[in-house]
Amino acid sequence: MCSVEHINCFPVLVNILSNTFLRLFNSTQRIRIWSQPFYGTHAPELKSDIFFVCLNYLLILAAGLPPHFAVSSMEDYKVKS
Repeated sequence: MCSVEHINCFPVLVNILSNTFLRLFNSTQRIRIWSQPFYGTHAPELKSDIFFVCLNYLLILAAGLPPHFAVSSMEDYKVKS
């Protein structure tokens, strides 16, 4: 009834249980549940834009780390620790 992935199993289980409860109460209505956790509507350009934004952020972060260590070492030298 469901695939190996847990994300697909839970909606199927909820659908089976809810429809079973509806049948117990003599209802003619049915509940339909679907799962589509990963939408494929994103354009490929969006992924490359996100990649370059993250890359730029990491480069700026990496450029700021060496001065931080240098200042820390100088403070340790001044305190003679």
